[in-house]
Amino acid sequence: MLESNILHSQVVGDGHPLLILHGYFGMSDNWKTLGNSFSKDFQVHLIDQRNHGRSFHDLSFNYDLLAQDLYDYIQFYQLEKVYLIGHSMGGKTAMLFATKYPDLIEKLIIVDISPKEYKPHHNAILAGLNSIDFSIQNTRGKVDHQLKEYISELGVRQFLLKNVYWKEKGVLDFRFNLKSLTENNSEVGKPLPKNSQFHKNTLFLSGENSGYILPEEQMIINSHFPNNKVVTISNAGHWLHAENPTEFYKVVCNFLT
Repeated sequence: MLESNILHSQVVGDGHPLLILHGYFGMSDNWKTLGNSFSKDFQVHLIDQRNHGRSFHDLSFNYDLLAQDLYDYIQFYQLEKVYLIGHSMGGKTAMLFATKYPDLIEKLIIVDISPKEYKPHHNAILAGLNSIDFSIQNTRGKVDHQLKEYISELGVRQFLLKNVYWKEKGVLDFRFNLKSLTENNSEVGKPLPKNSQFHKNTLFLSGENSGYILPEEQMIINSHFPNNKVVTISNAGHWLHAENPTEFYKVVCNFLT
């Protein structure tokens, strides 16, 4: 296990380890504000998953590998009985990891994703990202203007633009590995394998205005996570931790303490 293949993270605070996994096209920076709040009570690990943020790039990308990356990270930092939060794609990683390595987790929080299969639905985003030519779109404004042809929602574009950085003087690039994420897009919606279970306390958080966790999915959640609780965060969509951080923080802290 090469140290260069250990996931990049930002660690803040002291106490019981709380690991946070971002979603598709995201990165640890998305969780900085909440991470600082949680750091009053926990040692918070804001983690970049492979092909995202400042972690290593690799053409291979699936949930078995993402779970293995997290296992390697926990072993490298010699962590035990961690609290684990995963949002969206990170929630899928967290679910699989918990069913594979239950002894390493004390409590599990899954944010706005269920164990079911989701059909690929990021086609417009991927088309927009792949239309960027950084020799032409050589400012953030030009990148945004180009993305606007594919993605009308300003919030989604702003989220994606956080990944644009100066690779070197005068040269922009994406932090994520767009080639791998494009080629492996079908992996992101894969379901949790049948018969995989995690029996410890699990909290599912759903956005009131999000369609990712529907009431009829309670049965599939129960089948994988028999000791679960589902809580809806008000006035929030899929990015509930960013849209209603106050309620999100309160519900998570109540669950963990």
